[in-house]
Amino acid sequence: MAFFFEVLINGLLVGIMYSLVALGFALIYKASDVFNMAQGAMSLLAGLALVGFLEMSFPLWLALLCTVGVMIILAYSTVFFILKPLVARPPLMLFMATFGVMYLVEGIGQSIYGTQAKGLSIGIPEISFEIQGILLNTFDLTFAGLAAVLVAGLVWFFQKTRTGRALRAVSDDHEAALSVGIPLLKAWAVTWVIAGIVATVAGVAWGTRLGVQFSLGYIAFKALPVLIIGGIDSIPGAIIAGLIVGAGENLAEVFIGPYVGGGIQTFFPYLIALLVLYFKPYGLFGKEIIERV
Repeated sequence: MAFFFEVLINGLLVGIMYSLVALGFALIYKASDVFNMAQGAMSLLAGLALVGFLEMSFPLWLALLCTVGVMIILAYSTVFFILKPLVARPPLMLFMATFGVMYLVEGIGQSIYGTQAKGLSIGIPEISFEIQGILLNTFDLTFAGLAAVLVAGLVWFFQKTRTGRALRAVSDDHEAALSVGIPLLKAWAVTWVIAGIVATVAGVAWGTRLGVQFSLGYIAFKALPVLIIGGIDSIPGAIIAGLIVGAGENLAEVFIGPYVGGGIQTFFPYLIALLVLYFKPYGLFGKEIIERV
């Protein structure tokens, strides 16, 4: 039983890492109705930028600050140079534009930082310790706490602040929001900046764990079943679904994998997503859309 709980808890902690990537998707979709395929590339760029600044002998706090500055520049550039000409266009065009942003960001990262994998350490000790027979890791617990604070802050922002409510109004109807004086581009810029900060946290977390390499850009595909399960526009849903996916794939790999030849981690989250879609087409916490014709 202690081994079962150890596998479960470690899966939950990995699930929080998935949730950090899914959060960026949910944020941008919630506020701008755009499915941002560049979120994984944004996390990659944040990790590369942090490594670059640390290699220039910047202290960690300054390197993090400069990395956030890079993400803010990326956010404003994306909104005003790429998305601005597409205002009021079909959502599919905005979705395809984010594909262009993804490849552009990866290309810029490759031209500046090269293609070699880079190690990243931010000074968080990775010490394993045991509680009641369950093995835990200080690194995972630290990022779990950080994710909890981040989610609580985002929920408060969207529910309680005037800017957050304006962003939700923009998501419901772009033209209606414009008609009541909500500046659409400003709302998008704020959302992309917040998503960039979330991408920085995700990039640092995954970069520290796996090394900063270009495969990090594809971690977004691991977040897709998280979005489907939690609901594409739900911030709490992204966290809860991340926990479900992390725990589910870990338990399945350990207890079912040996009977089917292993490798179940790769597709098990998508099986959970398909099951959820069958009963809840908008996800566990997604907003149901009812259209009357």
